Amino acid sequence: MSDDTLKLDTFICFALYSANHAMNRLYKPMLDEMNLTYPQYLVMVTLWEEDGQTVGGIGEKLFLESSTLTPLLKRLETAGFIQRTRSKEDERQVLISLTGEGKALRKKAVDIPACILDASGNTPENLTKLKAEIVALREALNKNAA
Repeated sequence: MSDDTLKLDTFICFALYSANHAMNRLYKPMLDEMNLTYPQYLVMVTLWEEDGQTVGGIGEKLFLESSTLTPLLKRLETAGFIQRTRSKEDERQVLISLTGEGKALRKKAVDIPACILDASGNTPENLTKLKAEIVALREALNKNAA
């Protein structure tokens, strides 16, 4: 085995990790203006796509466990962006719905994707291709991690 296998600049995991940090630094000032963290922003995006989801449904979409998601949802509820209610059909399920303030927050967030695209210096087509490759990598890694 070559000594090159343990060099940091050869690790795809480090490239993804450091790109994630760069992305978070870019998002932070925009999200601070909205009083959201990045995970909270992702929850809001899922709810802007489809309001009235279960905690489990949101967790599946975001690859988050309920134990991680619940405190995050409580903070969003305290901020007035969502409300949590028990399902009438199944009291074990908690439904998450946007409040009026949560719906209005979408207007402040609508320009964020364009800012990310602009900062990337890339084309929408190239970023779409890159995203598809990253998703395929994630799926392969998830499949083999089980």
